Amino acid sequence: MALVEVLIPTYGRKTGLAVVLTSLLGQTFQDFDITISDQTEEETAYLDSIEIRTLVRALEWHGHHVRLHRHLPRLGLAEQRQYLLLQSRAPYVHYLDDDVVLDPPAMQRMLDVLRGENVGFVGCAATGLGYLDDERPHQQHIEQWQGRVVPEPFASQTIPWERHAVNNAANPLHLERHLAPDGRVVRYKVAWIGGTYHLGLPTTVADRQHNATELFGDLLREYGLEPHLSAAKNSTHPTAHA
Repeated sequence: MALVEVLIPTYGRKTGLAVVLTSLLGQTFQDFDITISDQTEEETAYLDSIEIRTLVRALEWHGHHVRLHRHLPRLGLAEQRQYLLLQSRAPYVHYLDDDVVLDPPAMQRMLDVLRGENVGFVGCAATGLGYLDDERPHQQHIEQWQGRVVPEPFASQTIPWERHAVNNAANPLHLERHLAPDGRVVRYKVAWIGGTYHLGLPTTVADRQHNATELFGDLLREYGLEPHLSAAKNSTHPTAHA
């Protein structure tokens, strides 16, 4: 069993999936296996395409076990990710969407922070390389952690969503240039986390009318919890890449 299981949900993005798998070949960290769950309709499914099969063979040649699943019908983002999680028995999992490309040290950096801070999850901002010339100082307010990372308790109405702007466009790379030109890890407070460079592909989630946090109240009532116990645990979050 590998130390990390890379979990990749995919839908309608053969080229994106090929790019993601190629970037996995270049990771400095190597103790990982891969599970892919495809929800593309049968007539356009691509796990058996020559491009994907070739990359799967290359990854297997380098010692990574790759498992391919067809998981239908589509029941939403959370269900697809839960399905992937149930396939893994590894100590750590790394969710990786089919529209990003990982910088070579990304997995090693995230694992180092995860272990060093003893936290439940860690992320690395998805940077839009098409925005490299779009500097946004007004969105680059960053709340760095002082001391060890700890959970932050929030009621559903008080989550600091304004933090999300720090990960917009190419803000993470611009902040890296200012705060960490030597490649050091910067731990900062986030509202959401993603992963490394974004390919800029069209979204496959057409309906974004609701957010998971809208369910917090229902969950609190179902499990008999008091509102002050609800928590959106922030992660350590390494700024982009060395």
